[in-house]
Amino acid sequence: MLRADLRSFLVSFKEKASMPQSLKKFLFNFELILASACIIVTTGLVMLNVFFRYFLKTGIYWSEEVATACFVWSVFIGAAAGYKHKAHVGVDMLVNLCPPRIKKVIVIIVDAILLLINGYITYIAVIYISLSYRKPTPVLGMSTAYISSSILVSFALMTCYSIYFLIQDTRTKPQGGSL
Repeated sequence: MLRADLRSFLVSFKEKASMPQSLKKFLFNFELILASACIIVTTGLVMLNVFFRYFLKTGIYWSEEVATACFVWSVFIGAAAGYKHKAHVGVDMLVNLCPPRIKKVIVIIVDAILLLINGYITYIAVIYISLSYRKPTPVLGMSTAYISSSILVSFALMTCYSIYFLIQDTRTKPQGGSL
């Protein structure tokens, strides 16, 4: 009886403590949202600067620098989003021809290699940012670390996703279809 009461309490607590659906959707897609916002700012600033230069015969002096920074952020965060949703191009023709157990081993090895690569690039990004924070941008004079930190954020996210994919792929049973 006590176990059933505890189970019903936990189920009702989980239902009450769950996040609203819109917040879940936002958190699941926050990389896509951030990359999209950066590309919108990039496009808007470039178009605005073209208008200013063509019609008003003057330019927005800081727009190119901000547009470039937003573009860099959109590329790296977009790469993390693509990695998260497994949208990157891969050649798996030979892997698909393998039996399910061998396919699972290959997938786990690839996950481990990607974890090591993403983790190493994250480490290198930390070193790069520590060396570049003193260098100012030419127009605004802000630290280039604000732009370079997109590399760190992107590859840190990809490292976290690599850990998740590795755990997920080691727990799944080999199947006849693709993993």
